[in-house]
Amino acid sequence: MSVPATGTMDEPRAWGRFGAYGGRYAPESLVEACREVDEAFREARADPGFRGALAELLALHAGRPTPLTPARRLSQELGVRLYLKREDLTHTGSHKINNVLGQALLAARMGRRRLIAETGAGQHGVATATAAALLGLEATVFMGERDIERQALNVFRMRMLGAEVVPVTTGSRTLKDATSEAMRHWVGATGDSHYCVGSVIGPDPYPWMVREFQRVIGDEARGQCAAELATGVPDHVVACVGGGSNAAGTFAGFADTSARLVGVEAEGGAGAARGRPGVLHGCRSLFLQDGDGQIVEAHSIAAGLDYPGVGPEHAHLRELGRARYVTVTDEEAVTAAVRLARAEGIVPALESAHALAWVIRAADAGELPAGSTVLMTLSGRGDKDISTLKELV
Repeated sequence: MSVPATGTMDEPRAWGRFGAYGGRYAPESLVEACREVDEAFREARADPGFRGALAELLALHAGRPTPLTPARRLSQELGVRLYLKREDLTHTGSHKINNVLGQALLAARMGRRRLIAETGAGQHGVATATAAALLGLEATVFMGERDIERQALNVFRMRMLGAEVVPVTTGSRTLKDATSEAMRHWVGATGDSHYCVGSVIGPDPYPWMVREFQRVIGDEARGQCAAELATGVPDHVVACVGGGSNAAGTFAGFADTSARLVGVEAEGGAGAARGRPGVLHGCRSLFLQDGDGQIVEAHSIAAGLDYPGVGPEHAHLRELGRARYVTVTDEEAVTAAVRLARAEGIVPALESAHALAWVIRAADAGELPAGSTVLMTLSGRGDKDISTLKELV
């Protein structure tokens, strides 16, 4: 976990503000808990011992660094040079392990004995259960009933690792409601539990803290691109966006360069592309809302993108014009997943397939000039989505 150089994605202002977004909109009973997390994170971040322990875990347990893989056949088909940052090759199969190992170490440092988490696609839940087992902590994971049905494999993995999986039956029974239930549960358990938020959402310091634990993706990719590309920096840096942690971590490595940053959302969950300012889950950001300001239910074939908003730093990057946010349909994502599998022998998570779908569309439309370089974060592998893909391919 490195301290970033001066650039767009710096430390937020007071109370976790990224421009007009962010903040700490928490119930009074959680304000002190958030303050304690903030204080502990700042101390840990400045401690070489903590940074060294995390780096060792990321190397020996998670398998970092992950490679930068040239997608040679697909690049030839598209007329661009596409490189994949392979977060699918980490232990547990997605970028989620980066953040969770950091937060689990922090929880142990704070004397907490249990991790609380929310999950949609199940990868954050699996990573939380994995880190808890590794460090001798308990884990309780809240998951929407609909997501439990479509991510049965990950539910089994969590339970095999010793985690308690709590079905959420309210509202849309997906990620938004799982997050709400996890936060409500934390209200009564702040003394012995740490809420391990899975994305760059939530009250301060979570959006910033999660981005810092995920910036290992961007930092590694920046060095790898410097070694691989004659220009040192790709023309475009692309990542899928739900709450936006893999994108935030990737963008952090390139925010102070000439690379164009592109976040790809699900058509039915486009908080950054189509949301309006509002407050949900402890922060002010962009959310899908109706005319009365009520949160609108999101939809995506990818459970990890089934969220009606976006992290506050993404809202800020959009407002600044530093990052662009686009949408992709379910059908485009499935087609992209099949194309990557058959061209490169890689089955991506459906979340990651959204990012690839935009690259394919943009290359075909000439939006990506011939010969341009594209770095895309492949945030997870597709094992968890096989049952869904079986029905559609």
